[in-house]
Amino acid sequence: MPYKGWVALAFVSVMTVAFLGPLRPKLVQLAIDRHIVVGDLEGLQRMVLWLVLVLLAEGGLAFVNSYLTQWIGQHAIYDLRTKVYRHIQRQPLRFFDRTPLGKLITRVTSDVESLSQVLSAGVVTILGDLFRLVFIGYFMFALNWRLALVTLVVMPVMLWATLWFKRKVREQYRETRVQVARLNAFLQEHITGMRIVQLFNREAEELRRFRRINDDHRQAHLKTIFYFALFWPAIDLIASTALGLVIWFGGVQAMTGTLTLGVLIAFIQYARQFFEPIRNLSDQFNTLQSAMAGAERIFDLLDRDEALPEPARPARLEKVRGRIEFRNVWFSYDPMPADGQEPNWVLRDVSFVAEPGQTVAIVGATGAGKTTIINLLLRFYEVQRGQVLVDGVDVRQMRLADLRRHIGLVLQDVFLFSGSVLRNITLDDPRIPRERVEEAVRLIGADAFIERLPARYDHDVRERGLSLSHGQRQLLSFVRALVYDPEILVLDEATSSVDTETEHVIQKALEQLLKGRTSLVIAHRLSTIQHADRILVMHRGQIREQGTHQELLALGGLYRKLYELQYREQEAPAPRRDQVDAA
Repeated sequence: MPYKGWVALAFVSVMTVAFLGPLRPKLVQLAIDRHIVVGDLEGLQRMVLWLVLVLLAEGGLAFVNSYLTQWIGQHAIYDLRTKVYRHIQRQPLRFFDRTPLGKLITRVTSDVESLSQVLSAGVVTILGDLFRLVFIGYFMFALNWRLALVTLVVMPVMLWATLWFKRKVREQYRETRVQVARLNAFLQEHITGMRIVQLFNREAEELRRFRRINDDHRQAHLKTIFYFALFWPAIDLIASTALGLVIWFGGVQAMTGTLTLGVLIAFIQYARQFFEPIRNLSDQFNTLQSAMAGAERIFDLLDRDEALPEPARPARLEKVRGRIEFRNVWFSYDPMPADGQEPNWVLRDVSFVAEPGQTVAIVGATGAGKTTIINLLLRFYEVQRGQVLVDGVDVRQMRLADLRRHIGLVLQDVFLFSGSVLRNITLDDPRIPRERVEEAVRLIGADAFIERLPARYDHDVRERGLSLSHGQRQLLSFVRALVYDPEILVLDEATSSVDTETEHVIQKALEQLLKGRTSLVIAHRLSTIQHADRILVMHRGQIREQGTHQELLALGGLYRKLYELQYREQEAPAPRRDQVDAA
């Protein structure tokens, strides 16, 4: 629709070409019957001149049409691919949890590309070929309606063959697209996880699995080729039969004197021209079937919009203080059962408050629900019951961009994009000056390793940051979170994968960074959270204990057990209860 004016222009040019093509045999017929037969040389020269002009006009318009339709198609493909990617970006994490990445890549790449030919030239060309058939039919019936009927006598057979081909190929293109998506999903997953495949010596088994998927793709494609191998010879045979009938009946009429030689020659040309757009339509039909299979999958993705709803009247916080409150929060990653049964709750009636400027640590065994609290605060997922509030405002009443603008997040599994160190810190945000980046780097202590890189801030970290160590990637993630100067800082196991020296550097920086910010810290190393204002101890989705480090040790519950398990192998054993009480 954005290019409807250009499409109209392309349609006019195609219509003109569709008329000029059938005009040529008519000019040949007039040249033979009116000038060659009677020996009119001057008239013949005029007809030849008209033929040359028609050919020049047809060639020039064909160039304009070809370039214009391709220009329209490429712009439309660009728009569609952008729309699909924008749609994917809007989806919540729950969508990515159950959708293989390989399938999404297939949608944005090969499925969109399958529409390229249709949007580039297909639709306009199909309309042009249809009108060309109309013009050819008009000229044929105007010349000799009997021979026109002889030419069209084979059309029922051709129509039946085309409908049969349509049904078979459409099904097969769907199956081929499914197999392409399976292939992409397998490759994406196993190339990303190649380290695990090699570590456990699974190369032979994974190769067998790949061969099975690859063979399914090959078989699906071969079936498509089989139907084409039947269809094209059938079309050629039908077209040749029609041409033979024209030559037979027209030749008999010409020998008896009821048909002129010019009309017979023109009809032979029309018979060939008539089946040329039909062949083109069959070819376009092939492209159309492929495009329809891809379009079904693209539109299925676009129709599945699971994006979190934005409030009609979003609440705006003029100045974020950083007060966080979880109020009777229940959450499950599974959808709510339709039969009214209770889902598998990950959080159960969780309530706590982090006052502005406080550091609240969250500890607990794996699966206790610690990371889920972060996901709900950032609204990666929607709570089923209860409320999550920032400065007293439910996060569901805030625009996602406004909410996340005030929160800095550092994860255990750091993701870096291919590109420079500077790009991975600023994410190409022009509002972040180089001076702020360098200041944050010094504050974190990342300047020591950045200065040693060959190109310093312009050093290419490569895909997923493979040119850096895990500790260096962790430091960059701290810098990336802090250059945005968030009011709320969230650390999810942020120091669990760094060495002791790097952890010491980070801890020293954090003492300054956490001042004046509300911080939620998830940690396995209890040494990193001993100075937190409050520690929440989670167990099976519930907050079982909360207090300061010393209060929780004195309580002698879950936290003390975690502390003793973590430090029992150290030379200095955990303090006894009476020692803690005395302290």
